[in-house]
Amino acid sequence: MLKFSYIAVLVFIFLGTVWLEIILKARVYQKLKRLILTIIPVVILMVIWDFYAIRNNHWFFDPEKTTGITLIGFLPLEELLFFIIVPIAALLSFEAVRSIKKEKVGDE
Repeated sequence: MLKFSYIAVLVFIFLGTVWLEIILKARVYQKLKRLILTIIPVVILMVIWDFYAIRNNHWFFDPEKTTGITLIGFLPLEELLFFIIVPIAALLSFEAVRSIKKEKVGDE
């Protein structure tokens, strides 16, 4: 069961914020182009940062707590999912507050 520890955290983050899309109508998933343009730079920068940190032994991932699926030779699947799910959760939170306050950011 430890093998899915990181995945469990990601599921918890996802479930903790996905309701904002449904109940508060954050409309993050409806604006797919905007969502992708938000996530891509984060993923690119964080993968580069992880590559540097792992290569220089600044950190590592406990193989007992990951699925063992590695991408591009060094990045656990869970880490890539983290770089996608956490920004989406932040964006959902931001958009939910905007929908409640009925505020515009200027990009509509």
